[in-house]
Amino acid sequence: MKTILVPIDFSKSSEFACKMAAKIAKKSESSVYLLHIIELPSGMADMGSRSNFSIPESMLYLRKIKERIIDFKERFFSENQEVHHLIRFQNPFEGILACADKINADLIIMGSKGHSDFEEILIGSNTEKVVRKSTIPVLVVKKDNDNIEFKNVVFASSFKNEDKKDVLRKLLEIALIFESTIHLLKVTTPSNFESTFEATQKIKEFVTEFELPKHSISIYNDVSVEKGILNFSREINADLIALSTHGRSGLSHLFSASVTKNLSKSGLKPMLTIRV
Repeated sequence: MKTILVPIDFSKSSEFACKMAAKIAKKSESSVYLLHIIELPSGMADMGSRSNFSIPESMLYLRKIKERIIDFKERFFSENQEVHHLIRFQNPFEGILACADKINADLIIMGSKGHSDFEEILIGSNTEKVVRKSTIPVLVVKKDNDNIEFKNVVFASSFKNEDKKDVLRKLLEIALIFESTIHLLKVTTPSNFESTFEATQKIKEFVTEFELPKHSISIYNDVSVEKGILNFSREINADLIALSTHGRSGLSHLFSASVTKNLSKSGLKPMLTIRV
């Protein structure tokens, strides 16, 4: 991992993302790009005489934005870390993906607003759009965490498709940096039952080609896959949950209101999403 992109809007969730990025960058010796996107109404696109902003006002505004980005850099990153800053005038979702492509980012770290329900955090937001469309792994951070270690990482999968092996490969990059224990999780449900033996054999075959660090294989029974992932992660006090997304509807198919309505804000873990 060489390059991390962190979109920021100066909110609390942006601060959480910067803290996460600083820790991962320090461990991986990666460079970080702080990106602030200014979305302008169509009448202000040229920032010239026909817009509501004069050129002097525009320059002052940009200078203030740059000062705030530099403040973020000084607050959350050490002097010896390589941190760049970028300002773009674009639609936030499109701008994030375009910038990630331009700098050849290996990871996007985004804060996420919302209340307790997971749907409120991602569905319909710029974060959800990036998760759904990005071909680069996206790490979504919901809460503050001063002790970022990723000791226990859950990789939840059906362990069926070959393309999901790419998800595990990308997860391993982070797991090796933090010397994480990877918990390979398969959830079985009443409507999709597999014996423990069959499910375990499927996981073992799936990971045959990998040289995994410390890991465990867990078959977890629950009323739904979604509940199984969340309940298992809570039981082992997971530091990170890794999932694949197919780019159709983001994570809405993974977390329903019935699953998440009782989740507290403090109970939400960072989530690494990788598109397959």
